[in-house]
Amino acid sequence: MIAARAPTDGSGLPAETLVASDRPLAEVTEALIGACFLENGFEQTAAAVVAAFEPQIAYASETRLDFKSELQERLARHGATVTYEVVNEAGPPHERRFDVTASARGEALGSGSGRSKKEAEQAAAEQALEKMR
Repeated sequence: MIAARAPTDGSGLPAETLVASDRPLAEVTEALIGACFLENGFEQTAAAVVAAFEPQIAYASETRLDFKSELQERLARHGATVTYEVVNEAGPPHERRFDVTASARGEALGSGSGRSKKEAEQAAAEQALEKMR
């Protein structure tokens, strides 16, 4: 196995960029949980993870966070489907922003932006659902 090493010549991303991004933080969290599992087993690791993330678990249990699925289900009842279009991309690769429009039957229903296409699509779907209420 070849161990990955951080560049020593200054060519890597600045630490501030990595800390500000969700993806590296999620990957580090996943790696730490995996290491705990390997060292301590499932039962002890599961209890620690549940305790550490209890507020987020409770919030996710009480709140519908998948606006794309909710919008698709609502439109499907009327024989329509939603499409998402990226209307703008801006910023360097490590700080990219996407603007997306959600449409059905040729009509723009909502728009949103985010650091990933998926995040922007969720924001567009959320706005569309708010307009439909």
